[in-house]
Amino acid sequence: MKALAVFASGNGTNFEALFAASQAQDSNFRIVVVVCDRARAPVIRKAAHHQIPTIVVNFRDYADKAAAEAHILTELPPVDALILAGYMRIIGPTLLNAFPRRIINLHPALLPSFPGRQGIKDAFDYGVKVTGVTVHYVDAGIDTGEIIAQDPVRVLPGMTLAELEAAIHRQEHHIFPETVKKLIQEGAI
Repeated sequence: MKALAVFASGNGTNFEALFAASQAQDSNFRIVVVVCDRARAPVIRKAAHHQIPTIVVNFRDYADKAAAEAHILTELPPVDALILAGYMRIIGPTLLNAFPRRIINLHPALLPSFPGRQGIKDAFDYGVKVTGVTVHYVDAGIDTGEIIAQDPVRVLPGMTLAELEAAIHRQEHHIFPETVKKLIQEGAI
């Protein structure tokens, strides 16, 4: 059974999908902590509901990203990997060096297309017929790490941005827990 830290910045829907998967009889992981960079993010309440401890880090309280990440490392319980589920910060060298090839991110587009914060909107605005979700290892770039898994999502004629966002999120909630489970089965985590 692998111990995971989930990093999130927002609503926590991907945290919820990961938590649900962790409760399955055949699960090979458990979430032992949630790390959040926003004190009022709904994910904190969701973690508390499931009795998962949280670490809230206000990056403005630190001299730089390295100091904030060093603080995170001192607060983290022993974990096997960091799972970024809607974490809206770029991971710096402090965490990258502490968890080489053990930081996994979910991105709402088919990388290498449409990296960055607005992947869904960028794909929609470009007019693609197919977009999707990508699970990848985190490196020093922005959504440039090695791709682990991808699932396509068709952009149907007349689909609104909100409808596409909902379709992407449904796909995320499926692929992310399954990919984490598979990585553990294969010994990658």
